[in-house]
Amino acid sequence: MEIKFTILCDNSVKTFSPAMAEHGFACYIESEDGNYLLDTGRGLGIVHNALAFKKDFSKIKAIMLSHGHYDHTGGLPQVLQVRGQTDVHAHPDVFAKKYKEAPERVKFVGIPFNRAYLESFGANFKLSNKMVEIGKNIYLTGEIPRLNPFEKGDANLFAYTDNGEKVKPDPLKDDLSVIVDTDKGLVIVLGCAHAGMINIIDYATRELNKDKVHAVIGGTHLSAANDDQFDATLKMIDDYEIEHVGVSHCTGHEKASLLHAELKERFFFASAGTEFKA
Repeated sequence: MEIKFTILCDNSVKTFSPAMAEHGFACYIESEDGNYLLDTGRGLGIVHNALAFKKDFSKIKAIMLSHGHYDHTGGLPQVLQVRGQTDVHAHPDVFAKKYKEAPERVKFVGIPFNRAYLESFGANFKLSNKMVEIGKNIYLTGEIPRLNPFEKGDANLFAYTDNGEKVKPDPLKDDLSVIVDTDKGLVIVLGCAHAGMINIIDYATRELNKDKVHAVIGGTHLSAANDDQFDATLKMIDDYEIEHVGVSHCTGHEKASLLHAELKERFFFASAGTEFKA
């Protein structure tokens, strides 16, 4: 079964691509079972880029949300206006009130729309913290256990619970990834990897009882990683013998450059317009 992944939204665009860049992420997944969309960017380029790459939102079988940040969910209304009623899979905490502390200000970084507004466009939310098989051999991880001590998350993020309690750092339990079980091995598509890239890989291989990881694509959140975390991540990429690592969005230019230097031909930039087949 061949499956194709096309990055529709990213901070950068592939050379000579007709795509529009934005701070966000979205990946279009085409399989023999049907087509799916992981995330929707922040809403600036999602429809433009889909049209540029001839990806038809009216025929997607479902939308998946990696987590409830604006740069992954901001394009939901635009996608739903094209698709109409469809299932939107996410974690129950996806609508939590999320914030980021930046120098001299606090910024709201959660979903820019309430649930009722999105439902008015046809979103049929399917919320679960468990692994769910979305299509044939296509899984949404569910909540990822944080077991690796070197993956510590982002201390600048915080959230408020339903009863108004401030939680810092934001545990981001809603951070999910997509796993596709292909003939070449697992392909794991990360939204932002707030749960930790290696935590996610460990969980995917353990839950599906697979030891072959063909590729990891998407936002690694290594921009926030210290040297110890980065070095430990590199070691685990080698231990798993991952054949392809394509980075997007929250990886950051510095860490992407270091990954490129270490991984060489195994590395690629998963910019908007990039296609990957497995």
